[in-house]
Amino acid sequence: MKKLIVLLLALLMMLSAAAAEKPLSGGWTPSADPTVTEELKALFDKGTETLTGVSYIPVAWLGSQVVAGTNYVFLCQAVTAYPGSLETQPAYAMVYLYQDLAGNVSILSIADFDVGSLCTY
Repeated sequence: MKKLIVLLLALLMMLSAAAAEKPLSGGWTPSADPTVTEELKALFDKGTETLTGVSYIPVAWLGSQVVAGTNYVFLCQAVTAYPGSLETQPAYAMVYLYQDLAGNVSILSIADFDVGSLCTY
């Protein structure tokens, strides 16, 4: 009887460990490595190819969210991209992309990232 209980407990632990490795639907999963790989860069380029006026350069992949498809969030450097623009201060933004189940990628939102607002003193 004890062997059966130990076996069942071991099986339950293995099942719970396997379930914990899968992304939680609806919850954001932080990236283990912020490196923007070639695959992520291609996804980013596909989602932002129609933007004009500002060019976004992804500097870090921050995480993803499983929905009916996948949401991605990138920290990007924003570069003014129109002719005759004045030199501007370096700017950063959070770019949120959505990839549907068919592989189409679109922009969910773009939010300015102000480092100064992080300081509370």
